[in-house]
Amino acid sequence: MKGLDVPEAQVKARQAVTTYDYTSMGFYTFDCLGWPFTEIPPGGGCYPIDELTLAVSGAAGTAAIAAAKMGLKTLAVGGIGDDLMGDWVVQRLRHFGVDTSTMQREKGWKTSSSIVTTRADGSRPALHMAGATGSFFVTEAELPKIIAAKVFHAGGVGLMHAMDKGRTAEVLGAAKAAGAITTVDVFAGSPNDMPAVASVLPYTDYFVPSIDEARALTGLFDMGEAARYFIDLGVKACVFTLGGDGAYYRDCSGFSFRMPAFDIQVKCTCGCGDAFNAGFAVGLVKGFDIETTVRLAQATGALNATGLGSQAGVESFEHTLNFAKTARTRAS
Repeated sequence: MKGLDVPEAQVKARQAVTTYDYTSMGFYTFDCLGWPFTEIPPGGGCYPIDELTLAVSGAAGTAAIAAAKMGLKTLAVGGIGDDLMGDWVVQRLRHFGVDTSTMQREKGWKTSSSIVTTRADGSRPALHMAGATGSFFVTEAELPKIIAAKVFHAGGVGLMHAMDKGRTAEVLGAAKAAGAITTVDVFAGSPNDMPAVASVLPYTDYFVPSIDEARALTGLFDMGEAARYFIDLGVKACVFTLGGDGAYYRDCSGFSFRMPAFDIQVKCTCGCGDAFNAGFAVGLVKGFDIETTVRLAQATGALNATGLGSQAGVESFEHTLNFAKTARTRAS
């Protein structure tokens, strides 16, 4: 079997001792989304839209709900405010069966929130208020619970300000030592974000940024060169999401491939990369080979884009797997 595969004996051993299939730690946000957005009305005017919805989003939030929808026993780890948006985020996570016992809330914290104006082509300019993602911190008392997972995901490195000063790396290291498979996604826009990212890479099995983030961090345009850059810093494998161009995989053995995107009618691209992370985790938990795992992740991200708001198009594992097997891909 090609790719960075986990030995079957290790997978079976983890199944015997873990509490969760998936821990998703990091960026949780409340989104209010409207579609289709054309322009801001002048003065105090009002333009009609066809749809308005609410969603839990963010690099960890989208992944947590999408994974739960596909059957993974999921633990949410992050920070939200002691406010109405935080109440709704907790309610929504629990609605899908996500364990919220390690979501932190403190008086005075605000829930990270966005007003997302989604255009007819799926692009989504937004207004965002930063919140408690930058304040939460995993304590030693919480650590044993959150690392008792088959797959441990850190989503939003670069936004977790209290955690990014070394604690995210410690938590990932503990998760790996406990036998979890680790995945990492980032929120990065320049080489200035590289120190926080570099600190976690030695404890990362699969590094899953967008290609834009990978290029912003490294200054390298070529995907293979960017992947080698991260692998030299300790990552076992890189999986770059390419938007409408699919995904690219390369691991420390030199094995690589490119997966085309699915040919879909896009409604909203909010959370597509984060949904990809959930599908990737499902493939890992199921023990799929790496190419099947990336294809399932691609399917999850594509289905996400067919609805308004993060996870809207993701229904179940069976639905996603059938889509992965039967849907047409775009010409490369």
